[in-house]
Amino acid sequence: MVTIKGPALFIAQFIGDKAPFNDLKSISEWAAGLGYKGLQLPTGDARFIDLQKAAESKTYADEVKGIVNAAGLEITELSTHIQGQLVAVNPVYDHLFDGFAPEAYRNNPKARQEWAVQQVKYAAKASQNLGLQASVTFSGAFAWPFVYPWPQRPAGMVDEAFTELAKRWTPILNYYDEQGIDLCYEIHPGEDLHDGVTFEMFLEKVNNHKRANLLYDPSHFVLQCLDYLEYIDIYHERIKMMHVKDAEFNSTGRQGVYGGYQNWIDRAGRFRSLGDGQVDFKSIFSKLAQYDFPGWAVLEWECALKHPEDGAREGAKFIADHIIHVTDRVFDDFAASGINSEMNKKTLGI
Repeated sequence: MVTIKGPALFIAQFIGDKAPFNDLKSISEWAAGLGYKGLQLPTGDARFIDLQKAAESKTYADEVKGIVNAAGLEITELSTHIQGQLVAVNPVYDHLFDGFAPEAYRNNPKARQEWAVQQVKYAAKASQNLGLQASVTFSGAFAWPFVYPWPQRPAGMVDEAFTELAKRWTPILNYYDEQGIDLCYEIHPGEDLHDGVTFEMFLEKVNNHKRANLLYDPSHFVLQCLDYLEYIDIYHERIKMMHVKDAEFNSTGRQGVYGGYQNWIDRAGRFRSLGDGQVDFKSIFSKLAQYDFPGWAVLEWECALKHPEDGAREGAKFIADHIIHVTDRVFDDFAASGINSEMNKKTLGI
């Protein structure tokens, strides 16, 4: 069995303009001081990593890695959530998602998509240069505005959406395969890949591509009332990454899973700091250990109530306390009889 690595921290929600959150060296030292052993890096801010440069220069990638290593940490994975979102955008969201791209690509969906595809490909090569095994992204979405089947969806519309989604991602997945990197989709509301069924629909369209894998984040499943433990049983062979994030769902007579257009603090389902929500992390870590999960336990902090620095400080200990140091021997070895094969046959009467 394999012991899960960690704790690690996804720094996207902590990046800012003030020290220690404004450069890679400072944030690495801050995270190490809290007890983290790894950092997951977003790739949209050149203060932390210049993605194109890391893809094109092994020397630069080694420099970035060296900054993190000097603080006693490892880089766990690279994230292209923002760029992956732009690989597939329904026109209803064009103006909203234009803000995710550099100004030169705004008001030009085709150019924006081409930029996004190249960015996600850069992450594959940069991951190889950094000696990583996997990278995380979003799938983007064509069909999400039609997630509720009213008005009635035209026949074949969803199938066409997934056909096009697969058409856009297959060349990217092939490129990841060439670099030896797994591409892990974070299954997330707002994306066409938002639960197990939609992931299976996508897998079928990409011919079960071996590089199409999963980032496991139970918080998004709490908010959907999905069985996040059985999900591990079903998809463990594809789960290559993990976000440790808590959530709660408290329905009322006024509000359920759709949230009533309320802000995060007033929603029935909302994200919480680790230990403040309803996720059964003891069972999650047990299942992942049982299935030899090969990756890192990475805190993604999101909470409508608690200060982020408190969430980060508490999260490091929370994860460390939940990681199971797997045993190297069977617990009842002390009672082994030592019977050999011949004795086994005699005992069985064969």
